[in-house]
Amino acid sequence: MNFTRWSARLPGTQRRAASRGTEGSVPAARGEYGPQPDHLAAETGTADVPALEDFTVREIIGRLPGLVALVYGPEHRIAYVNEAYAAAFGPRPAGATVADTCPEAEELGLLPLLDQVLRSGKPRTVKSRRTQDGGSYTVTCLPVDSPRLADGGVLVHAADVTDHAEAAERLRASERRHRETAVTLQRSLLPQELEQPDDLRIAATYQPGGTDAAVGGDWYDVITLGAGRTALVIGDVMGRGVRAAAVMGQLRTAVRAYARLDLPPHEVLQLLDGLAAEIDASQIATCVYAVHDPNEGKLVYSSAGHLPILVRDEDGTVRRAEDPTGPPLGTGGWLHTSGSIALPPGSTAVLYTDGLVERRREDIDEGVSALERALSGATGTPQVVCDRLLRSLGVTADHDDDVAVLVVQHPARKGVDAELFHNAALELLGGVEAAPRARAFASGVLASWRFPVELCDLGVLATSELVANSLQHGTPPMRLRLRRTDRRLIVEVTDGDDHLPRRRRAETEDEAGRGISIIATIASSWGSRRTPGGGKAVWCEFALPD
Repeated sequence: MNFTRWSARLPGTQRRAASRGTEGSVPAARGEYGPQPDHLAAETGTADVPALEDFTVREIIGRLPGLVALVYGPEHRIAYVNEAYAAAFGPRPAGATVADTCPEAEELGLLPLLDQVLRSGKPRTVKSRRTQDGGSYTVTCLPVDSPRLADGGVLVHAADVTDHAEAAERLRASERRHRETAVTLQRSLLPQELEQPDDLRIAATYQPGGTDAAVGGDWYDVITLGAGRTALVIGDVMGRGVRAAAVMGQLRTAVRAYARLDLPPHEVLQLLDGLAAEIDASQIATCVYAVHDPNEGKLVYSSAGHLPILVRDEDGTVRRAEDPTGPPLGTGGWLHTSGSIALPPGSTAVLYTDGLVERRREDIDEGVSALERALSGATGTPQVVCDRLLRSLGVTADHDDDVAVLVVQHPARKGVDAELFHNAALELLGGVEAAPRARAFASGVLASWRFPVELCDLGVLATSELVANSLQHGTPPMRLRLRRTDRRLIVEVTDGDDHLPRRRRAETEDEAGRGISIIATIASSWGSRRTPGGGKAVWCEFALPD
């Protein structure tokens, strides 16, 4: 077989079609490059330049650093392998079939490729195929034609890319470790178990972006504030990776600390705004902070550049919380305000991050509208609603952004379940005579709720101390509220003075100052907060016996 009749055609080089007209075939050397006419050689001064046919193709191919093999016929019999190929895989006998003598061809998946090239007459390339010995090769198969090859042949050129493949794998492994670290940090900073208030049913879902997306700073939280009130938080730190997750953790911790002060939502965001700028001026975050009070039947919220809360009523109607919305946290110079949206029994509220609704080449408002449509038909438990919203919005494991969803249901209680929840209130009119009326009212209400005698006595004592404290230090209007849930008894007194009481140690000779200490001793928990429009509320809770 005359190898001088073929010249290797590698990807990217200029070439002509073979005399047979087969696209992509390797032409005969003399047919492609004929000798220059003598007068042209003389004019160009290249008379002494050797022509291509003066070189031996076998010698050239044999010295190439790339691995080269030539096979022919439908059975892919071996015609030639160069020294580099023999050094890599061993010598191959001429005339033997590739399938029988070249195990590397099967490892690299070349047998189907050879069939395709021979059948189509077009070159094919596979990249970074690995062999069992750990080597990686990029292989190009080129069709060749020759008068000596009635059934055609294929020139196989393999480049050893093991170093490049190993470097790429090390990079991918490093990226995986970095991502796993960020995901682990992110998940460890989120609530490991959501608090479940008496009056609400809550579920949340966090899904990091796909493997090609860096982890973001999405977070959510549920914080019980006492007296049946609950704070709901969702936020998103802009940016990606460990840094965003770390900033998220600091903000979440700060929100929990500020929530313990029982401030209005806009004041919590005001404090958080200043802290965000101190943590990292280059990182901004969006956040919604909302508070649910079972006595009011609504969510009071404040938003720092975050997407609107959605509420689904029992009949399937979906409402969108409107303004107020301020700029993201960390921008500074903005006075946040609070708004409210009704959350009646039977309704469901959804708080979410932009990963749920934002899509490339789509306005984000279209995504929010799609979420509204999905929510209108989403029924079931909060976790079921979470899952249905993710599916409806097309969020999969390969999603390109983090997603956090917080679903809050205010159940409509009926029958026996409703009997476990009661409210009773008394306006405290007059002077000192309001105290005995309050004690009598509390005694009658607690007895009607069929509490044990010991719990009734503790409830009446707490009522007496809170009312006495309000009469002595507060101003009208004054009000006593008793509330029972399936888990606790709540006693709360409100008045028009905004001075919050504090627990202090009373000396032996002091005639006053022991009321709050008594409350702290007998109750499961107690607290106080300022009320909207001025005034304060002081409350305490008692856990119901099992």
